[in-house]
Amino acid sequence: MNHVTFRQLKVFEAVARHLSFSRAAEELHLTQPAVSMQVKSLEEEAGMPLTEQVGKKIFLTDAGAELARHARLIAQQVAAAAAALAAIRGVRGGHLSIGVVSTAKYFAPRLLAQFRARHPGIELTLAVHNREEIVRLLADNQIDFAIMGRAPQELETVAEAFADNPLVIIAAPDHPLAKRRRISAADLAGETFLIREPGSGTRSAMERYFAEQGVVLAHTFEMQSNETIKQSVMAGMGLSFISENTLRLELAVGHIVRLRVSGTPVVRQWNVVRRAGKQLLPLADAFNQFLCKEGPRLMRADPAAGLIGRAG
Repeated sequence: MNHVTFRQLKVFEAVARHLSFSRAAEELHLTQPAVSMQVKSLEEEAGMPLTEQVGKKIFLTDAGAELARHARLIAQQVAAAAAALAAIRGVRGGHLSIGVVSTAKYFAPRLLAQFRARHPGIELTLAVHNREEIVRLLADNQIDFAIMGRAPQELETVAEAFADNPLVIIAAPDHPLAKRRRISAADLAGETFLIREPGSGTRSAMERYFAEQGVVLAHTFEMQSNETIKQSVMAGMGLSFISENTLRLELAVGHIVRLRVSGTPVVRQWNVVRRAGKQLLPLADAFNQFLCKEGPRLMRADPAAGLIGRAG
């Protein structure tokens, strides 16, 4: 494969990741025929098929899966070389890729905007996914940092806490418990709770809280996003245990209320997480220091942060 180009590998890696020629073309701003031509040329170099179509679905052959793995490694090495050159220039240039769990999307863009304002020559990429996907991106070295709650136990990482993450119990304003001045966890046992999917950091914190309180929830309704949960709470479908960082607008206009439940808010930490052993070049080091030093102040300055008092 002496004549394989980096462009061909980049195109094929996108096809392998999406298992779709059209989505790869969209990501790379190419036409679908151009993507197909690049993959065909790569197959000719390899001397064997790299993809196969079954019905309307695209699958990788064994050779394709192996080449995709090497293509990702090559892309990472090229990115590392670019970052190293950027390091020589200092933090006036360079690129950072940041992944955030979905709950952090309510404040992460503001933090990144503040950081970029201090370093206008840099490029930032922001990916928002559920916890499972963010852990995968960290494992595959596709992001430099993750902003999340608990650091993943399945990877060797370095996690630094930079801000509080208060978790509260919420209801619609007309819920019977909304006016109560003091509520015990046991009072909630018979309520319907709208909860995140398994693996969510918020759900894990909720389960720990109720286990510590000796309470078993009788009715739960699983949902895949904070936005769906908030809309459902406002509609009167039930209560929820959720990060207050997600509630700025709803609390401000009175569409949602925090319940005064004993032992809440449950205060966890937001962490900036990176793979252990990952070399921090100047731009990455500057971002890490920025979050740890400026994150608490910027989070407190947010109208949704720091406004609740601990009940009980």
